Amino acid sequence: MALLEVRHLTKRWPTGRLALDDVSFQVKEGEILGLLGHNGAGKSTIMGITLGMVRPDLGEVRIGGHSVQQARGRALQQIGAIYEAAVFYEYLSGWQNLRVLCSLSGWWDEAEVKRVVQMVNLTRAIQQKAATYSHGMRQRLALAQALLPQPKILLLDEPTDGLDPEGIREFRELILHLRKQHGLTIMLNSHLLGEIEQMCDRCVILKDGKKVYEGPVPSQEKSKRLYLLETTDLGLAREVLDRSGATMDKHGIVEVPQHMEPHELIAALVRGTVQVNAWQPHHRTLEELYMGLSSKS
Repeated sequence: MALLEVRHLTKRWPTGRLALDDVSFQVKEGEILGLLGHNGAGKSTIMGITLGMVRPDLGEVRIGGHSVQQARGRALQQIGAIYEAAVFYEYLSGWQNLRVLCSLSGWWDEAEVKRVVQMVNLTRAIQQKAATYSHGMRQRLALAQALLPQPKILLLDEPTDGLDPEGIREFRELILHLRKQHGLTIMLNSHLLGEIEQMCDRCVILKDGKKVYEGPVPSQEKSKRLYLLETTDLGLAREVLDRSGATMDKHGIVEVPQHMEPHELIAALVRGTVQVNAWQPHHRTLEELYMGLSSKS
């Protein structure tokens, strides 16, 4: 079931630049979906519209069946977010910051706050002033604030931006734990392809405001059998593969059809007098997918 639905979003800025061009996709309950794209592709605009901070020219976002544009309060009750840089009162402790931020919605449950603080590994530092927090601690405090009170979906805008490798790994493990242990649905926007690949089930790739891909992250694909063929007889190999029902891209990556086994395909190549220098399993990466889509005009 889709918990978040992006429906035909179109947005043009006053300068005339088209930020989003009829973008639609869904985030299913319990999944982690990544938004990818170059700077200016429209990722943050989608985040802003989803949070009710930007009004689209056309289309809408629905959260749990409620339209952000028509029933903003009911829709946003179900969402928590880290959007752009987290800002806190520097002279207050982490605990006091959470209390102030929660008071804006008239909600406070001390036991639940303690549980969430422990969940984000901030218990030891929660009584310290925010001015003393490292960037990683600030991100964990922002995550605690986003998780109060228990949202159904979490939006993360560049959550690991500025973190060192250790901090990125810690944050990634925390997000995966939230999904595994608490069934949280997550949509995140990141420039780090490796993080999307390790965290997300599916991704949406944007280019110049248009959606150019929606589907599984390549590392999550189980059905495709891909092999890398190295040969000097590319033209002849392509003819043999076409007759066998297989496809090969310009990089020599062959998708074995479901009706054949890999050894049968290699035998067909040899019978067709193709000189096979190498034949090995290939696992497509998100970088390959992203760069291939980005290079298309």
